[in-house]
Amino acid sequence: MPYTDNDGVQIHYEMEGDGQPLVLQHGLSSNLTRWGRSGYVDVLKGDYKLIMIDARGHGESDKPYDADVYDRKIMASDVVAVLDAEGIDKSHYLGYSMGGSIGFGLAESFPERFHSLIIGGMHPYAITGVDVLLERLEAGGMEAWVSSMDPPPDSERRKMLLANDPQAIVAASVALRDRPDLSHVLPNMTMPCLIYVGDADDLHVGAERCVAEMPNATWVSLPGLNHDETMSQGNIVLPHVTEFLRVVTEHTALIG
Repeated sequence: MPYTDNDGVQIHYEMEGDGQPLVLQHGLSSNLTRWGRSGYVDVLKGDYKLIMIDARGHGESDKPYDADVYDRKIMASDVVAVLDAEGIDKSHYLGYSMGGSIGFGLAESFPERFHSLIIGGMHPYAITGVDVLLERLEAGGMEAWVSSMDPPPDSERRKMLLANDPQAIVAASVALRDRPDLSHVLPNMTMPCLIYVGDADDLHVGAERCVAEMPNATWVSLPGLNHDETMSQGNIVLPHVTEFLRVVTEHTALIG
């Protein structure tokens, strides 16, 4: 399994497919295997070199317990460390939820490394609603949080959630809750961007708002989908992602 070291933290990643590089970055409490289970890998690997990363605190990556080391700039640097390890100068990026927050961090600190950014289930403004998750995690660990989910996760998703280290998830959650407003970066996001959110997601209003402040953004609202459904139902999201990437990659090829 490939790993790279970023300032003493081991970051695990996997690669599959061939073509222009495309980073896939999962959300809070998930890991890189969710992309395959949700259908993304099978659809995208024929046209793109997929770089699937376990965010710090998740999957097979190291799991520090200090919330300070989950700062969005540090987590963005984990992505760039993986690209550097593979000798990749520039990539496309797809991040969902926490992965979307990392995407805004990449736009803030490393915009020159990305042809395009696809951000799902996230906006750049202050984030609310994390305290309920933290209360459940701190009271009863992963079991308490997973048991409170409505609707309950299927058996495979439940198993993945329960495999998390609760102290690492608490640290990552605190960092996400305390993340500053990143809307200052929006006017400078000149690379092609796709923002997509389910319209039953509490983050929908902020995501729609931020698109108006971006110079080169495509907006997709997905009817009837909540936060988790938007990630799990790749069959609904992928047509938008593949069409966006098709246009961007054709343009990238034309300009060399």
